[in-house]
Amino acid sequence: MTAEALVKVEGVKKKYETYLRKGLKREKRVVEALKGISFKVYSGEVFGLLGPNGAGKTTTVKVISTLLIPDEGRAEVMGYDTVKEAVKVRQNIGVSLSVERGFFWKLTGRENLTYFGMLYGLDGERLRERVNELLELVGLSEMDAADKLYEEYSLGMKARLSLARALITDPPVIILDEPTLGLDPPSARRLREILVDLAHNQGKAVIVTTHNMFEAEIMCDRVAIINEGRIVALDTVPGLKSRVADSITLEILARVPANVSVEELVNELNGYEAITAKPEGEGVSIKIMIRPQEKEAVTAEALKALHSRGVDVRRVEVKEPTLEEVFVKLTGRRGF
Repeated sequence: MTAEALVKVEGVKKKYETYLRKGLKREKRVVEALKGISFKVYSGEVFGLLGPNGAGKTTTVKVISTLLIPDEGRAEVMGYDTVKEAVKVRQNIGVSLSVERGFFWKLTGRENLTYFGMLYGLDGERLRERVNELLELVGLSEMDAADKLYEEYSLGMKARLSLARALITDPPVIILDEPTLGLDPPSARRLREILVDLAHNQGKAVIVTTHNMFEAEIMCDRVAIINEGRIVALDTVPGLKSRVADSITLEILARVPANVSVEELVNELNGYEAITAKPEGEGVSIKIMIRPQEKEAVTAEALKALHSRGVDVRRVEVKEPTLEEVFVKLTGRRGF
């Protein structure tokens, strides 16, 4: 059975007018947040919008959620236009754009969910059952947190309650902006498991924005890589990796002298197409995408360049490219 496209985005563009302060003056500036993006999201899938901060991810989900009107193009949810039929769209979506906003701090988690359920027209036994079901789903019943005041919640508890609120009406489309941002690993893992179950076992369309490459790789069925307001690639994770199938990743773990910056290391290796360098433990993990036939030559050159800087190389490995390396190669961005 062919999955149904529950969300359609066609040629959406969005600009913002902002002001850049220069001394005592303010200079008007136009920012193109979206430059004509198009994609579809199907029932039964977790769809990831992956990109760095400022790429246009949040603007995209706000257009789909009826919170922003596009300058050009159109978006549909369940066949309803997000501008002309906004009320119908809102009846079919569950949204969480921040795990901490919109709740009442002096109410318990259960009372908050009950309040929002009443706003959506639920009442009586039906409402009580739905609230209990959601509290159990997100693990707040297990944590004995359902009847704690919201102000006593940890960030992980707030994220769980925010997801529960988005699900209160059992919507077919769920939209979450950076849902695991700042969460501890167990909370993030539990949230990802719930989202995958909602898509794969309940047939919902789940849209998640993230700049976490690892998260997108393990959770999303398809990923749209968005950069500077444009979708530069859209495919399954294996499909995206196949675009750099002729590449492998040389990973070097090194300890760097105090007088050498990570940026200097990347500049030292500037001749290679895609490089990332990030702190790892007491050292730095440097990753270089290369062709398999260049492995020996590039490894020798890289080690020579690093040694010339006084870098102590601890480990050298060759690995299959990750989604992060795919992103770097497709966008030209480097990590520092």
